[in-house]
Amino acid sequence: MQLSPALTLKKVAGIINAEFDGDPDFEISGINEIHKVENGDLTFVDHPKYYNKALSSAASTIIINKKVAPPNGKALLFSDDPFRDFVSLIKKFRPFEHASGMISPTAYIGEGTVIQPGVFIGNHVTIGKNCLIHPNVSIYDHSVIGDNVIIHSGTVIGADAFYFKRREKFYDKLESGGRAVIEDNVEIGACCTIDKGASGDTIVGWGSKLDNHIMVGHDTVIGKNCLFAAQVGIAGCVNIEDDVILWGQVGVQKDLTIGKGAVVLGQSGLSKSIEGGKTYFGSPVQEAREKMKELAMVKKLPEIIEKLRS
Repeated sequence: MQLSPALTLKKVAGIINAEFDGDPDFEISGINEIHKVENGDLTFVDHPKYYNKALSSAASTIIINKKVAPPNGKALLFSDDPFRDFVSLIKKFRPFEHASGMISPTAYIGEGTVIQPGVFIGNHVTIGKNCLIHPNVSIYDHSVIGDNVIIHSGTVIGADAFYFKRREKFYDKLESGGRAVIEDNVEIGACCTIDKGASGDTIVGWGSKLDNHIMVGHDTVIGKNCLFAAQVGIAGCVNIEDDVILWGQVGVQKDLTIGKGAVVLGQSGLSKSIEGGKTYFGSPVQEAREKMKELAMVKKLPEIIEKLRS
């Protein structure tokens, strides 16, 4: 999530009532969680396991619950609860806005786009030219839809990220400050859900086609010309490169990469990154040819056991 205008370290420290280590005029130009940070961004860390990852990341400013010296070129904000303070900044700079009607007056809709009855278009949404949005689609605030996009009935674009911190007695929500971005020439089937980024963008790339009942988690980036069949489920922070095919009911765990041109056969489960240009099957997946050989051998087990007994 970009800040316009940028803020100073001293200003942010005042907002969250935190001590800081760094130049008071040090510039903060964005707020992002660790998977999406870029130079100029502020992020947070609240567990020793991830201190090094945060301090060595691209983030320029880190909210942290331990007094340490800032790495070169970075600034630190010290907090007894970095998650709480990070959420408070998201809520301040990307606050919830009530809807005033089915189509917000702040939404932009391009020439030639058809909006069918019952569509909800939230605040600050941008929709390009020659799109077709079918009935009962909901497009949440700040979403971006490109040109020549088709979205079928019942789909939700830009719902909140499924991102919670487990407290002792409850789950604490990380408020979503990111966007959902659908690029040109994409088609999305009925009853799909494309969550917005927790603080960055969830992206469905140029020309990609999604079947019905597909879930895309927060901050996932889908490349160009991908094809996903029904009931595919993709967790957050997944990087899917161009020309990937996921057949029906494929499940993808968070924070992994699917290489360019990979094909994953139906009902497979991905728990780690896979190379491009290959076909995969199984749960967990492996190359389909090897998996099929294994299955063939499993079928022969009764025969092998009977021979051993005799």
